[in-house]
Amino acid sequence: MNTTTILLVEDDENDVFFFQRALTRAGVNNPLQVAHHGQEAIDYLQGGGKFTERAEFPLPGLILLDLKLPFVMGLDVLKWIRQESGLSPIVLILSSSREDEDVAAAYRLGANAYLVKPADVSELEGIARAINDFWLTRNTPVRRFMADRGSKTLANARTNGHRSHADLDPTHSLAHSTEKLSLTDI
Repeated sequence: MNTTTILLVEDDENDVFFFQRALTRAGVNNPLQVAHHGQEAIDYLQGGGKFTERAEFPLPGLILLDLKLPFVMGLDVLKWIRQESGLSPIVLILSSSREDEDVAAAYRLGANAYLVKPADVSELEGIARAINDFWLTRNTPVRRFMADRGSKTLANARTNGHRSHADLDPTHSLAHSTEKLSLTDI
């Protein structure tokens, strides 16, 4: 049984209710925590404020992140997760926005996937089932020590004269690089 904690970052209580129901109907039994705005998500991940007790508020392995949030917008939360948190959870954007700019910005900042909320809430169960089947069951996430090692690996590759897409575009994340490193680069 997969016990990965899911953090749903969503300010709309109706969306929270319908997504929780979709998870239940899809047979997803993972612990679910909810942050109602961007700053609350950052506080949760930092273990600050009311989230200091990690036994009650464990670090999530999967974050479902809305973009249009109060206090701190979703893209800013994503940027903080990827650049400042030191964490490497799977981050799936779950937004009503279909704007190309939002999709491109999310991937550029390191989102693992971008899902558009369906207009018909009955379709949420299919999304929940797909998230469970791929991200919680079949996917092998990066462990924290591997994520820390990844930045050293990239630094070693650059020292040895290898170039990646990240060298050309500083907003490009290691996760999206198409360059493969050999074992001698590590």
